[in-house]
Amino acid sequence: MKTAMINIKTETHVKAEAQKLAKELGFSLSSIVTASLKQFIRTREVQFSMSHKMTPYLEGILKQVDKDIKANKNLSKNFTNIKEMDSYLDTL
Repeated sequence: MKTAMINIKTETHVKAEAQKLAKELGFSLSSIVTASLKQFIRTREVQFSMSHKMTPYLEGILKQVDKDIKANKNLSKNFTNIKEMDSYLDTL
């Protein structure tokens, strides 16, 4: 099978991350791009999806929030109206 070279421009970190992920999955970046192009030809569709994954930073914040909730720390009370909330905020 003859192959052709495709040159694309992308940010350096995008290429590096894509290569890293492809390697983790046991593929080359070239095979990932080729498979994507073949699927595009076969289906005549472009699909994008993004699995929801928290960043390590967000995970850290949520862990701290969980600790605070369990310790009843850094929490405000529940408010039933705006005046009650305003009064509480004025005391801070």
